[in-house]
Amino acid sequence: MSKDFYKILGVEKNASEADIKAAFRKLAHQHHPDKNGGDDKKFKEVNEAYQTLSDKTKRSQYDQFGSNGPQFGGQGGGNPFDGGAGGFDFGGFDFSQFQGGAGGFEFDLGDLFGGGGRSRAKRGNDIETQIRITFKESVFGVEKTIAMNKVSTCKTCHGTGGKPGTKMNECKNCHGQGRIQKMQRTILGNMQTVVECDVCHGSGKVPEVKCETCRGAGVVRDREEILVKIPAGLNTGDTLRMDGAGEATAHGQSGDLFIQVAIEPHPVFKRLGNDLMMPYEINLADALLGKEIEIETLDGSEKLHIPEGTNNGDQLKIKGRGVVHGRNRGDLIVGMKVKMPKKLSRKARELVEELRNEL
Repeated sequence: MSKDFYKILGVEKNASEADIKAAFRKLAHQHHPDKNGGDDKKFKEVNEAYQTLSDKTKRSQYDQFGSNGPQFGGQGGGNPFDGGAGGFDFGGFDFSQFQGGAGGFEFDLGDLFGGGGRSRAKRGNDIETQIRITFKESVFGVEKTIAMNKVSTCKTCHGTGGKPGTKMNECKNCHGQGRIQKMQRTILGNMQTVVECDVCHGSGKVPEVKCETCRGAGVVRDREEILVKIPAGLNTGDTLRMDGAGEATAHGQSGDLFIQVAIEPHPVFKRLGNDLMMPYEINLADALLGKEIEIETLDGSEKLHIPEGTNNGDQLKIKGRGVVHGRNRGDLIVGMKVKMPKKLSRKARELVEELRNEL
């Protein structure tokens, strides 16, 4: 069955060479098998149609005989990549069509494979570090200053790469475009791609006199102090993200800084959700008779009433002395540990005997 190459490319029979090239470019972008969602069968079909219609002689023969003509192996449907009957040798494909020049055009590989090469903003590297805080700092939150070596925007030229006050001229390498054409070998053959200018780093401008600190790079590797605001209520292993505090890049956006938090354990307090837990030891008399005591919390001294008849393991609560979370706070839970005497004096034994008789 004869194939309609014009229909495959979606063009009219009187389509110009430019129309055929444009249609092929669009469909190659859509169906290329290396692209997410690509279709190998359709891509081969599109290539076969373009191979024929882009060549004046082949197009003329096709218009006269169709794809079943002798110049196409006598029948359609062959694999256009196998070089056998009904197909064509992929190695003979004219990739110069993609290399610009008279009547030509160029591919941006980022655009072809979904990367959005021309519109993608430059961005510095993300970096990671760890910070260690005390248990109390994790409950209330804290500000810490950390020092680290990283690529930062030059403080002398503020990223321009030029000596302060110097004139910025148009880059001669890219003529102010920030991008240049570059021949690159790809899966489709040699293609002329668009890449960032390595002279002006994409800005299109170069300084008349370079910055002495960064030597025109706009960025330097330096030791920088960063103020980190650690919110209350974090747990060990939580990670903070500081937008734009990562490594800088010339004429682009800085990456982000990720800070993993480690919390030192406390000898007294343990955390349970937003509540704090602590043990408190009392003697048998205080457990039986009750007592007003004073304990040390993370906020300072707090009074706590131990009721009569307190048992070992009972929990008493001090409201609002737990972990800060937003505008609220958890509670402090005090676990009672009744200490039993190992030895009793004669008088104490007599008193306990009397007590037992009453109970």
